[in-house]
Amino acid sequence: MNKNILLGVTGGIAAYKSANIISKLKKQGYNVRVIMTKNACEIITPLTLETLARDRVVVDMWDKKAIYDVEHISLGDWADLILIAPATYNIVGKIANGIADDMLSTVISASKAPTYFALAMNVNMYENPILKENIEKLNKYNKYNFIEADEGFLACNYNAKGRLKDEDEIIDIVNSYFMNKEILKNKKILITGGRTEEKLDPIRFFSNKSTGKMAYSIAEAAKNMGAEVILVAGPNEQKDIQGITTIHVKSAIEMFEACTKEFENIDIFIACAAVADYRPKDISEHKIKKSNDKFIIEMERNPDILKELSNNKGNKFFIGFCAESENLIENAKNKLKNKNLDIIVANNVKYMGADKNYITIIDKNYNTFEIQEDKKERLAYEILNFIK
Repeated sequence: MNKNILLGVTGGIAAYKSANIISKLKKQGYNVRVIMTKNACEIITPLTLETLARDRVVVDMWDKKAIYDVEHISLGDWADLILIAPATYNIVGKIANGIADDMLSTVISASKAPTYFALAMNVNMYENPILKENIEKLNKYNKYNFIEADEGFLACNYNAKGRLKDEDEIIDIVNSYFMNKEILKNKKILITGGRTEEKLDPIRFFSNKSTGKMAYSIAEAAKNMGAEVILVAGPNEQKDIQGITTIHVKSAIEMFEACTKEFENIDIFIACAAVADYRPKDISEHKIKKSNDKFIIEMERNPDILKELSNNKGNKFFIGFCAESENLIENAKNKLKNKNLDIIVANNVKYMGADKNYITIIDKNYNTFEIQEDKKERLAYEILNFIK
């Protein structure tokens, strides 16, 4: 694999399993370095893990044998992925609350690498609402991921959930992360996101509640999976993503023109934006003043971006979105057919503007795949995996 894994070992009884995890990672070609907490050293010796990793195990922040310039920074920069196995109640609590009082918590806090916590602890700790709150807090950030514990016989003589996930399954999760980065390699993807604003006068416009969260999540996931991404973004509440070409527009016509310009050389088109179907026919140069009469606004159709581009689809892969308040699946299937899509993602309008979504993916044969409610960042990978 030639990727760098930084393994953090904390003071749970499952720390002894870290030796097997290192061995399996090394056999698959990963470079492995290890940080242990002082409590972990009471369960398994650093010498054991040093022998398997073939590198010095770091325990003490003030170790005089340190060979790095600023070790907690250099280790964090070195890692392509940080794996905490086992991850105790204590380490999750530290990171969630900004505590960095030893080498492991400091490296995690200083690194931008994706971090996976393989949870393992007593069942009462595992079910403690404080742990759940800490996990929910960290889940708000894309960097942190959690590997759920298994159910089994625990060291505390309970037969319950809290056992470290099987080592082979942990390795599979690590492998999946890196394999994802190759799925869309050499593919160019055009994505629309956010809402459009259809101007009425200098201060008023017609729009909707879309925040652009789903489109930006898909754009970032596509970049992480190896694709070159162009994002045509209407007004939204998201920050531009480094490494992604973002073209900012306001109206549906501007979005259509930007997409048309980029369309010829792409492989995949994902229409995620909440585009206004209509715009005011006449735009007032000055603010419209109220009067005692009824105020009637005449509207005209905006270009149907997805339909127009699908007329010249060729071999391009098309993904559309369908947001409805009723008859969701029926309407999504009609849109799938009428706009010549490869798949369509259906969701209820109540999720517009939310951090989570509940989606149904429908393919060209009208097979439906329900994806349970989850963060939009995670659903983005589920959607992109259908391209395979």
